Amino acid sequence: MVASVELRFSKYEGLGNDFIVVERDAVGRAIDTGEALRLCDRHRGIGADGVLETGLEGGRPFMRVTNADGSRPEMCGNGLRCVAAHLVSRGLVGEAFDVDTDAGPHRCIVNGHVIEVEMRAPGLAPADVPVRAEAPLIGAEWEFDGERLRVTAVSMGNPHVVTFDSVSDARRRELGPRMEKDPRFSKGANIGFAKLTGDDAIDLFVWERGAGWTEACGTGACAAAVAAVETGRVPRGQWVSVRLPGGVLEILVGDPGTRVRMRGPARHVFDGTVTL
Repeated sequence: MVASVELRFSKYEGLGNDFIVVERDAVGRAIDTGEALRLCDRHRGIGADGVLETGLEGGRPFMRVTNADGSRPEMCGNGLRCVAAHLVSRGLVGEAFDVDTDAGPHRCIVNGHVIEVEMRAPGLAPADVPVRAEAPLIGAEWEFDGERLRVTAVSMGNPHVVTFDSVSDARRRELGPRMEKDPRFSKGANIGFAKLTGDDAIDLFVWERGAGWTEACGTGACAAAVAAVETGRVPRGQWVSVRLPGGVLEILVGDPGTRVRMRGPARHVFDGTVTL
């Protein structure tokens, strides 16, 4: 039996996507799934979309994410901005540094409340997503729950499916959770419903794997921008404003094989102590 400990934590949010940030040294061990579930419970715990464990391992910053349902995503863009802001505020890093994640290292540059992150280069090959398909899905017509949608499948270190097809609010609410668990996506998928609203602007709603409908999703915004570029809706090398329910993220998709860049805010909400 693990002895109870008093855990110091910080609450952060990035465009309404909220997280409990915990420094590994404050616990002396990893947060387990049951503890993450209790911490994220909005009625009996602190309440959050996920727990972000961070600190330095071998002198290098790291981030480990656990969603509110106990699942472990490979990457979380909004969470990474929050971790970057926390590490700077604690004096553990300078203004530019790399953070190791389960999806690899990511460069972060902190300028006040605005954090720019070098995400990974997008993966479009079926094995990268992963998705059961013979060729990359780029504006490909697929059937979901009896409805045919044109979709683009993208890995941003985690799996995403984006459609620019017009879908009603009611139908979107039905499709999101069903598409996430489509068996063709062996690890599930984050589902983005996007609409081009200008030459460099996208409206986006994201059903996040393991979290549900979310105020914002950093990797989802990146995937939507990649899908817009790959389907010829916006040009490469241009900052795109992706508007989510919680606010706007700026995304830059460059030449093929180069890292996507994301720019957006992260805000410290409060600090506290809780018994694990």
